[in-house]
Amino acid sequence: MAVVLHFLAVVVVTLMPALGVRAATDELMAERVLGNPDAPVTIIEYSSLTCPHCADFHVHTLPKLKAAYIDTGKVRLIFRDFPLDPRALSAAMVARCVEPNRYFGFLEVLFRDQETWAVSDDPVRELKVRARLAQLSEAAFNACLANEELAKAITERAKRAHEQEGVRSTPIFFIGERTLRGAYPFEDFKSVIDAALDGGASQAPRQPDGGSQQEGAFSRMGQALKQWWRSE
Repeated sequence: MAVVLHFLAVVVVTLMPALGVRAATDELMAERVLGNPDAPVTIIEYSSLTCPHCADFHVHTLPKLKAAYIDTGKVRLIFRDFPLDPRALSAAMVARCVEPNRYFGFLEVLFRDQETWAVSDDPVRELKVRARLAQLSEAAFNACLANEELAKAITERAKRAHEQEGVRSTPIFFIGERTLRGAYPFEDFKSVIDAALDGGASQAPRQPDGGSQQEGAFSRMGQALKQWWRSE
């Protein structure tokens, strides 16, 4: 019996660090939801934080959706990362390290300031400044960007979306049975959402502005991220 107990103790001590990392990563990767969790209509968005069309949606269209549907309890928005490049992946990591109740506010800052931080010669500094506004300390910021398990989890989730849900560009929105690919205006979202609320079919929206493309890059994302950090 003593030998068995000793063996179990060794197993527990050996596995605890890995289990702790997995639990922490699972917590960071929990769904980020804007709105009433019990809303009758769900929008699932895949976006990249360096995608201009995604920024256009978040700056111009989302506030109208929020006022008309999300704040009124009719719609909930689930945001899922689909990073198109190492800078987008790094920004997604930092966003998931801020407190969940500050997550969408931080996304708004990143999208509104996209033309500044995403093209900066020192994107780390720019991200750090914005993370500080979200109450993320410098130590937590540095630890977040060094979190390889988090980077892997974000990339693998995006890869699954690519392979299983056909996500190949950003932004893309799944609303019930409908899929909107690209930067649609509020009126087209309204048509699809109203139809979903009524349980009917909406008219096909007009062709939107093109989205940003991502094809076959997931196997290279981790290596690209590491190379980028070495070059900064």
